[in-house]
Amino acid sequence: MSHILFPYLAQPHQEFHSLPIALEMARLDPDVTIHIASLTAERDSRIRNLSRLYPDARVVFDILKMPDWLRRHVQRHGPTPLGKIAVLFLNRNYFNRFQAIVVPERTSLLLRKMGVHHPRLIWTRHGAGDRAIGFAHDAAKFDYILMAGHKVEARLLESGALRPGHYTSGVYAKFDMVRRLHARNAPLFPNGRPTILYNPHFSLGLSSWPRFGMDILRYFARQTKYNLVFAPHYRLFDTNRARAMKMLAPFTDQPHMIIDPGSDRSVDMTYTMGSDLYLGDVSSQVSEFLIKPRPCLFLNAHHTRWRDDPNYQSWTLGDVLDSVDDLGPALDSAFLSHANFLDRQKEYIWETFGFAAPQDTAAKGAKSIIDFLRVIG
Repeated sequence: MSHILFPYLAQPHQEFHSLPIALEMARLDPDVTIHIASLTAERDSRIRNLSRLYPDARVVFDILKMPDWLRRHVQRHGPTPLGKIAVLFLNRNYFNRFQAIVVPERTSLLLRKMGVHHPRLIWTRHGAGDRAIGFAHDAAKFDYILMAGHKVEARLLESGALRPGHYTSGVYAKFDMVRRLHARNAPLFPNGRPTILYNPHFSLGLSSWPRFGMDILRYFARQTKYNLVFAPHYRLFDTNRARAMKMLAPFTDQPHMIIDPGSDRSVDMTYTMGSDLYLGDVSSQVSEFLIKPRPCLFLNAHHTRWRDDPNYQSWTLGDVLDSVDDLGPALDSAFLSHANFLDRQKEYIWETFGFAAPQDTAAKGAKSIIDFLRVIG
C-alpha cells in the first residue's frame, strides 16, 4: 500500500489548494493511505473540520514533531520562514517514509537538501495570479506539478519548469471545497447596498495598503452608498495582528463595513463570492473573484509601468487608479462601464483556469497524481 503525505506548513490560505485533492485521492484509491500533517493542534482541528465536507474520505491525521520552544514560536508568530525550515529539518525522517509529498508551497523543496530523497515531490501551487514569483525557476525541481489553465502552463513552459508527462493543467481544487462550504450563503450585509471588496497584497513593494489603505477606509466610513469588506491578503498583518486590530479599531463598529485582517472567512472565498466590485492591486484573489465576472478597480500605488507587462495582466480587467482622490466617482463609473470589460474578463478566466465557470477539478488532480506515481513506480 502506498503512503502519500499532504503537509501544511504555511498560512491557512494554502490549504484549499491541496486538501480537496488529498480527500479525493483517499476516496478514489483504496490502495493509497493519505496522511495529512499539520504544524499545530489548532491547524489539525481546522483541517479535520474542512475534511468533513468529504465524508467518504478516510485519511490519517498527524501533527508534526517539534520541541516546545518551537511550537510556542509557531503559535505566537505563525509559520515564519525560519520556523518552517526548522520543522522540515526536525521531521526529515518522517517525510522520508512516504512515496510522495504533495504541497501547495515551494519551501518544501528544501527537503532535498536535508537528505529526503525517497519521496516524489508534487506541487499543487496556490492561487492563479500573474506575478512572476508563481513561475520561479525552482519549480522545475518538483517531480510533478498541478496547475490551473493555459496561461499558467504557457508561462511555466517558458521558464523551463515543465517536462512532458510530469504535469497536468486544468486543476484548481479550491473551487471544489468552496462550493461545498458555501452551499447556502447569506448576504454579507442586510442593507441592500453594493458591496466593495478591498483586497490589498501583503508585499509592501507591490501593495496599495501603505499609500492608500487608511484613506480608503476613511472614505468608506463616511459615505453612505456602498458597503466595504476590508480583507487583505492573509499575510499583510501576519506578524502582528494585535497591532493591526488596534490601528483598524476606529472602523470595526461601522455597520456597513467588515474589517477582517485574517480570519477563516478571509481565505475561503466568503468575501470574493459575496461582493459586487473588486478593489485591489496584485493579489491573485481577483482571479477567484472573476469566476463570476463583476466590476474591478486596480490601484497603482507605485507608479508602475504596467502596460504590456505579463505580471499585470489583471490590470486590463478594469480601470487603474493612480490615486484615490476621486474614489467615489471611480466606483460609480466602474459599475456603469463594466460591459466594456466583460469580454476581456471572460477571456482572462478561460486563460487562467481553462474553464468559464467553476468546475470540480480536485478529482482530476488526484487521479493524475495516482497515475503518475503508478507509471514511475
